[in-house]
Amino acid sequence: MSYLPLAPPGTTPLRVLAIAGSDSGGGAGMQADVRTCALLGVHALCAVTAVTVQNSVGVRGFHKVPGNVIAAQIEVVCHDIGLQAAKTGMLASAEIIETVADSWRTHGPDAPLVVDPVCASMHGDPLLDSGGLETLRAELFPLATLVTPNLHEVRLLVDIEVVDSDSQRDAARALHALGPQWALVKGGHLQGSVTSTDLLFDGTDFHEFESPRVDTVHDHGAGDTLAAATACALAHGYAVPDAVAFAKGWVTECLRASYPLGHGHGPVSPLFRLGT
Repeated sequence: MSYLPLAPPGTTPLRVLAIAGSDSGGGAGMQADVRTCALLGVHALCAVTAVTVQNSVGVRGFHKVPGNVIAAQIEVVCHDIGLQAAKTGMLASAEIIETVADSWRTHGPDAPLVVDPVCASMHGDPLLDSGGLETLRAELFPLATLVTPNLHEVRLLVDIEVVDSDSQRDAARALHALGPQWALVKGGHLQGSVTSTDLLFDGTDFHEFESPRVDTVHDHGAGDTLAAATACALAHGYAVPDAVAFAKGWVTECLRASYPLGHGHGPVSPLFRLGT
């Protein structure tokens, strides 16, 4: 695959702000965001929203970072360093979502924002409290350039069970109606196909992105990686369909390079880039 252009040595690379939770197992969350940014030649700025206690088997708990600390993290990097794009991951509560939305209205409205609406871990452990879904819909989705839910998150957000291409289109329409500029319905968890098809919708046109389904159980952090890679491409000025196409290819290669870790699901890995 082709990669994003690298900044010449000694020059400042483009910056992407990751607003997300920390994964103590290093497979997903902020750690996955920073890995992808680094291996795509982008400098990652970080606003940590929660500290999770997790490994390859599951999430044992998490601690939410106070809202004023999250807002301060966003403010200081925006004022001093600046950014070309941002992405969100685990936001944990309605209060944190409101904080992030307020901070973005103040500091980031001119940059593209990718919202990965993390509701639960891949093991089914909840990562967002009960009031958070409505706040996501009402406060953050209208600010988003792109939202990137998986099929479980689609069901929670718009109450549509995606089982085929028709219901995937219905879900994309329903998500777009919540206010983002673009909605991406990922098809990685759709059963019964040898390919994985993601569907992008801007309120008028549909764009399909298809890749071979990679046969691996080590897919921890795939959603974070896709959203981070999309944000990196948007930082480079890619149009949204081109950014999604790039990120789809990137996460497919990361799935092919995934590795076992611990006793559960290992992470997708961008480390393959080091050999190219």
